[in-house]
Amino acid sequence: MKKNVLITGTSTGVGFEASMLFAKNNYKVYATMRNLKKADQLKKKIEEENLDIELLPLDVTKIDSIASAVETIIEKDGKIDVLVNNAGAGFAKTTEQSTEDEIRWVTEVNYHGVVFCTQAVLPYMRKQKSGQIISITSVGGLVGQPFNELYCGAKFAVEGFMEGLATYVSDAFNIKITCVEPGGIATEFMTSAIEKTAVEGQFATGEYRPIFELYMAGNQKRANESENQVYQTGAEVAEVVLNVAQHEQPPLRIRTSKWAEDFCELKTQADPDGTKIVNQLKASFL
Repeated sequence: MKKNVLITGTSTGVGFEASMLFAKNNYKVYATMRNLKKADQLKKKIEEENLDIELLPLDVTKIDSIASAVETIIEKDGKIDVLVNNAGAGFAKTTEQSTEDEIRWVTEVNYHGVVFCTQAVLPYMRKQKSGQIISITSVGGLVGQPFNELYCGAKFAVEGFMEGLATYVSDAFNIKITCVEPGGIATEFMTSAIEKTAVEGQFATGEYRPIFELYMAGNQKRANESENQVYQTGAEVAEVVLNVAQHEQPPLRIRTSKWAEDFCELKTQADPDGTKIVNQLKASFL
């Protein structure tokens, strides 16, 4: 019997590529997105390559939407083997000049969505005594970066949530937990983050403006000079996600490129894959 996988945020980027890659590797894929009107590209691939992918609406900021998608999968298959928490959104803006709505939004999309999707699948994985939860975090979940503190804060929260969860659900219920930590990704995620910043760039005013301009110039320079080293494709990151899903004993943490490894080295050199800290926490608390 095929394993099934629920993937959030599949209209573009890593989620889009992961949906196709999992289907080509004998998984039944439930590809979800907030707005199915954005599914045309994926529908085309499904038809062209006869992929075992079913599209479902799922808005990670709405608990009813999450519950409906999970219930649909359970009704069809009776189980959920793998959850890939991929949906997320970039955000670059100063804390001082961010609105309350923006702060709540970046947290809901990048953190609360992961928690509520995970909460929705846990009862089924617990009962079947097996499952895997993979969250696409970021090097920004390990290392804070200028003008990204609100985004990084949400990703740091995901890392802490996943780490805490791993200390007890893995042994008790055979539920494997992993954070996949990309660096820059050359996808619409990156494009939309930069466009949102540029189009609404009036927030970088006053004393912040020259610092922000240096930040944007640095981003552009890295994109122009080091694209192959810094920015991965969505397909490259999706390969890492699939490898994690197929791993008998997947790590708690894994970076997706050498650049990401180097960028996080000061934070990860004592425990690169998170195994030591999880074992220490188990010994301390359980």
